[in-house]
Amino acid sequence: MSVKLPMAGGCGCGRVRYEIRAKPIAVYVCHCTDCQRQSGSAFGMSMAVPRDAVVVLSGTPRTWQRRADSGRLSLCYFCPDCGTRLYHHPTHSPHLAFTKPGTLDDASWLDPAAHIWVKSAQEWSKPPADALAFPAQAPDFSLIANAWVKLEHVFD
Repeated sequence: MSVKLPMAGGCGCGRVRYEIRAKPIAVYVCHCTDCQRQSGSAFGMSMAVPRDAVVVLSGTPRTWQRRADSGRLSLCYFCPDCGTRLYHHPTHSPHLAFTKPGTLDDASWLDPAAHIWVKSAQEWSKPPADALAFPAQAPDFSLIANAWVKLEHVFD
């Protein structure tokens, strides 16, 4: 499937709209308890992109800082009206933004390359047996990025 750049997205109420102007570095599923809480489901999805590729077109996201299950800090961006989490900037990766790809206008192409924090996964939502999976944080993000490249997505 071919995906056209820039990719557009936004919050649930439509107040905050954004574009992603570069191809993703990786898409993955996180089963940590923070992502479960934030999504109201069994996991969250993240799409890593270059930080400067995320451009807010309208609205002004609010921020809050959170400490992940890994102990790392991130500045989280969300809509001040509806609360939709849009993306976050981790302090340990100042060149990356981790977007919430479910907020894209077209999320039909999403295909996660890996699963992290599987030790916290709900029993009914464990990753497939053949999936690249890590009990906690991946020891090196390049493992996820390399798996993503092998999925051969096409971005125009």
